[in-house]
Amino acid sequence: MYSINPIYCEKSRKLEGKTIVIGITGSIAASECFTTIRELIRNGATVIPVMTQSAMNFVTPLSMEYASGNKSITELTGESEHINIINLADIYIIYPATANTISKIANGINDTTVTSMATVALGSNIPVVIAPAMHNTMFVNPAIQKNIEELKKYGVTFVGPKIEKSKAKIVSRETLMATILRLTSNNDLKSKKILIIGGRSSESIDSMRVITNRSTGLMAVELAKCAFERGADVKLWMGDCSVSLPDFISTERFDTVSELAEMCEKINYDIVIVPAALSDFSPSRKVEGKVSSNSEIELILNPLPKILPIICKKCKNVIGFKAESELTDSELVNRSKLKLAEYGLSAIVANDVSSVGKTSTSVIIVTKNFSKNISGTKVDIANAIMDFYLEKL
Repeated sequence: MYSINPIYCEKSRKLEGKTIVIGITGSIAASECFTTIRELIRNGATVIPVMTQSAMNFVTPLSMEYASGNKSITELTGESEHINIINLADIYIIYPATANTISKIANGINDTTVTSMATVALGSNIPVVIAPAMHNTMFVNPAIQKNIEELKKYGVTFVGPKIEKSKAKIVSRETLMATILRLTSNNDLKSKKILIIGGRSSESIDSMRVITNRSTGLMAVELAKCAFERGADVKLWMGDCSVSLPDFISTERFDTVSELAEMCEKINYDIVIVPAALSDFSPSRKVEGKVSSNSEIELILNPLPKILPIICKKCKNVIGFKAESELTDSELVNRSKLKLAEYGLSAIVANDVSSVGKTSTSVIIVTKNFSKNISGTKVDIANAIMDFYLEKL
């Protein structure tokens, strides 16, 4: 057996102690399984591969054994693998799932290792995740759609597919990982509606040039992913940013502060968290076209409306962010408390501007009668903010 020790928990311990059984069926997308299995292990999971005979036309049992460090289950024997293996599972994922396999599971047909384990998982209330992969003409076939709807009624979670031209492609690894984390978490944010507003605003000078800032949007993305993984109903409003946006988070975009102010009128959430870096000023007029690079231009800047007070009128729990430069912790806390009172915020996450764009940072969570220093990656900070919300707000 191959050792997975060098990569175990390399990225996180989010899945530590969890056993994931992965059913692999006969699709070319099975070639994605090696990397996916390794990603699960890097986050702490124990992974057991189960393969249909058709799957072995695309990937070998030995390669899946090498990926997982566990023997691939390719047939059912007198050891009752479909009972004993699946009962070890915290979650059963079928990745990829063909139209054939989906239809068999929906109709209780147990003629492969993967379908037999699906039947046992559904009968044992073990969470089942199915990631379809096929030609789009097969995916939209009414019979396949009917079978998918039936499985959803049984509690099966479907992720994807991504529709690209004639293909219904396997869902992104990031989306699959987030779904698994959500289904195996303690769901402490379940039923909570959370809005994250992030990124940077852009105020136009002419049709090419804008006034903006260096914010990357990373903190907002990590907050949204954290809330999703912990079971929340999450919405992300994002300005310009330098990070990729997760396709499993419902997202709306804005450019200017005025656009964001209009969006705020529809806020209806349990909490709004605002790590966005928003402009305080906008040019008094936008020049149509492009100002010549040989020209001198004079900018007159007009103040823009403050967004946080607008949000506080729509939601009772609002956490703002405040970045300052070269202040002591006590000075940072005092300034944050002034903003709390001025805007009516529930809390402020204060930090030094030197952390912009970095994956690790130090912040202080400040309320009227409380402050707490937190250091770590932005994933750690995001989880600490969600913990704070549950404990204090």
